[in-house]
Amino acid sequence: MTKLETKQDVLCAMAVENSIDHQSMWYQRYNSALPDDLPVIPKEVGEYLKRYKLMFTLFGFLRDAVSRIDTPLDDLNQTKYHWIANNQNTFARAWVLGVWRVEETGEIVKLEAEK
Repeated sequence: MTKLETKQDVLCAMAVENSIDHQSMWYQRYNSALPDDLPVIPKEVGEYLKRYKLMFTLFGFLRDAVSRIDTPLDDLNQTKYHWIANNQNTFARAWVLGVWRVEETGEIVKLEAEK
C-alpha cells in the first residue's frame, strides 16, 4: 500500500528535494494526492463509519444519530451518535469522499474500494 498524502505533502516533498527535475513525476504525484482539507473525525466515529457504510445509507446514519441526541452520554456508542449529530457536514464529507483524517493521531484513513 502506498502512503496516503495530501497535495501539501507533495509540495513539501518537492521543496525538501529542492528540485523541479522530473516534472512529469511531480505532476502525476500531485494530481493523485488527496485534498488538503480532509474532514477530521474521531477515531471511534471513523471505525463506526468503516464498519457500517456498506450496510446503511448516509441518511440512515444521520437519522439514527439525530434521533439519539437527547439520550445521556452513558457509553461510547452514545458519544459517537452525539458527535455525528453535532457534526453532520463533516461526517457527510468523510462518507462521500471515503477518506478522512483521524482527530487523535492525524493519520489519513481511506476506505477500501467496494469489491
